[in-house]
Amino acid sequence: MNTKTAVLAGLMMAAYVLPAAAETSYFIVRDPQTKHCSIVDKKPVATETTTVVNPDGSTYTTRTEAETAMKTVKVCTSD
Repeated sequence: MNTKTAVLAGLMMAAYVLPAAAETSYFIVRDPQTKHCSIVDKKPVATETTTVVNPDGSTYTTRTEAETAMKTVKVCTSD
């Protein structure tokens, strides 16, 4: 394999791998006992101890975006 082919193969692999690695989603979850909301970067499973409270089931691509949205979620802003 010559250098040109190796570089082209490396660029093609990067084009497939990098977008998948960059796809982090953030979710707003609420602990029903403490009534405290937090942001997680793994898709949560709703259980007795955690409730997903993302408005309209949306996901957020940045933590800042999730933090801004959490300020508008009524169960996260009221005591």
